[in-house]
Amino acid sequence: MPADSHHDRPHYTTVERVVAIDWSGDRTLTGQRRKIWAGVWTTNASGRRPGRAHGGTVRLESGRTRDEVCDWLIAMARETPRMVVGFDFCFSFPEWFVRGELACADGPAFWELVAREHGERWLAADCADGRFWGKAGAGRAGKRPEEFSGDQLHRMLRATDIDCKLAALIPEADRAARVKGITPKSVFQIGGSGSVGTASLRGMPVLKRLREAGFTVWPFDAPALSRGRPMVVEMYSRLNTGPVHKSNAAARTAYLLAKRREDPAYAALSRATIQQAKASEDAFDALVSCLVMAARRAEFAELASPKDPKHRVEGWTWAPGI
Repeated sequence: MPADSHHDRPHYTTVERVVAIDWSGDRTLTGQRRKIWAGVWTTNASGRRPGRAHGGTVRLESGRTRDEVCDWLIAMARETPRMVVGFDFCFSFPEWFVRGELACADGPAFWELVAREHGERWLAADCADGRFWGKAGAGRAGKRPEEFSGDQLHRMLRATDIDCKLAALIPEADRAARVKGITPKSVFQIGGSGSVGTASLRGMPVLKRLREAGFTVWPFDAPALSRGRPMVVEMYSRLNTGPVHKSNAAARTAYLLAKRREDPAYAALSRATIQQAKASEDAFDALVSCLVMAARRAEFAELASPKDPKHRVEGWTWAPGI
C-alpha cells in the first residue's frame, strides 16, 4: 500500500505532529543528551505540498535529558495537541510479575511503583534480585538466570515481545534464518548488548508524567486524538528499519541512499538531516521510525482497545500495518 494512500480518510489530518524518540537509560546527563534523539514530523498548514516528507517537514533533534524531553513534549502538545509520540522502550513487564508478584492492576499502577520505589533499586549493583540480569552485582550474575532458561525462556518476555515482534512479523519459513538480528530482548535484561531493561525502567516515570499531563498511553488508554489529546505508543525501531547493520556507518549510509532513490519522503529530507542519521545510530533509528510513523499516521486514530485484559498490564508494541 503506498505510504500516502490513507490521505482520503476523514481522520487523516487529526495527527498534526509525530515524534519518534530513540531513548536511553544512561544515568549521566551528558550521556542522555548525547544518546537521546528525536525525529519530529510536523504537518504543513495545507496538509500536503510537493517536495515535503508525507505532507510535512522533518527534523532531528538531540541534546535533552529524559526530564527535559518530557517537558519538551508537554510544551509541544499545548501547541499541537493532535500529536503521537513513539518511544522505543518496553512500557511494562510480564503479567506474572506485575500483577502476580507486585499486585499492580495495570501498567500505569506499575509505573507508579517503579517511579516511587523499585526502579532504581532493581538497577542498583547491590540488588539481590537475580532476575534482573546483564550487570554483575551482589546476588546476581551477568548472564541470564536459570529461571529464564530452557522451557522457561518465555517467562522473561511479554506477550507482545513474542507475538508482535517475532511471530507476527517473521514468516515461519524465514524465522530460523532471520531471528538472530530481530529477537526481542527481555525487559529483565539491564545490561549487555541490546538490553532494554534499564531504558524501560527509567522511561516509565516519564510515561507517568506524560499521562498526568493529559497524554493517552496506548493500550492502557483509548486514543483520543479527535478530542485533542496527545498520544504515546511503544514502538520497536527494528520493525521500522528492517534488517540493516545499524551500528555500521557505511551500512546506514547505504540504507539512506537507497531510500532517497526509491522513497519521495527521504528524497525531501535536508542534507543536514541525512548527515545526522548517517553519523549516529540513535539518530538513524529516530529518523526512520519518524518517517514510518508519519506514513502510517492514519492508523493511530483507529487503534483498538485490547481484547485481552493482559495487555492493559503488559502493554503492546505498535507495529506498522498491524
